[in-house]
Amino acid sequence: MLDYEKEAEHYDASRGGEPRAAAAARAVLGLIPYGARELLDVGCGTGIVTRRLTAARAGLRVTGADRADAMVRQAAARLPGAVVLADSRRLPFPDGRFDAVTSVWLLHLAPSPEDARATVAECARVLRPGGVYVTTVDKAAAHNVGSDIDAVLAPRPRTPARDAEDLVVRYAAEHGLLPAGRDRFPGRGQGRSPRRTITDLRRGWFVTLPPGEPLGEEFAARLAALPDQDRPRPDPVFTLRAFRRPPDGGIPSHTTATPVRTAATER
Repeated sequence: MLDYEKEAEHYDASRGGEPRAAAAARAVLGLIPYGARELLDVGCGTGIVTRRLTAARAGLRVTGADRADAMVRQAAARLPGAVVLADSRRLPFPDGRFDAVTSVWLLHLAPSPEDARATVAECARVLRPGGVYVTTVDKAAAHNVGSDIDAVLAPRPRTPARDAEDLVVRYAAEHGLLPAGRDRFPGRGQGRSPRRTITDLRRGWFVTLPPGEPLGEEFAARLAALPDQDRPRPDPVFTLRAFRRPPDGGIPSHTTATPVRTAATER
């Protein structure tokens, strides 16, 4: 598993930068009602997408939340006073606080199915009646574009996807959220080259191939044998699902979770 405290400094540059952020923000906003006034971006990372959500629609007040201190520091520089340090499984907000909640590229990082379910539960809890929750699903599958790199990596050990679409739909339903839309967008600048994939492998990108272990080095050798080592293969295409809380409410009756420590920039 990657250390996102260490990843923060070069996170954006290694993941498509502004073009990818623009594509993500545009697709997310396409699923957010124009009447929304308060939006929470859970797992906001460096704030590169969060800032675009704020800038793209007048009157939309956006709050970002992330659990990694280094990510929050970068996000707070982009969105002064609008970012909190918070665990997605225990959000420091009251029930029904937001018109919209987003979690882009987050659920796949959950350590267990219970953690993914807890994150969806919290996103549902802080959503107002009539509000919309938007999240990415099946992130790992999006990176399989049918390339020669994918063919090399196909035999590697797999872990169950925490953000599998059918699971996320089920978690949302458990907390009173109904399907409300679907969209896809390209991961601009994220097409893998063999050399870049070897680098990612050796820094822990593939959780079932720990850096330095013989199996990982076997895959690295196979990748190194591919042609066009620096030519990016096609970009991944990510999937978004939207869910709506019925206007009549249905907010879970459990009490608000205990707040975690927040950054000084909390507004």
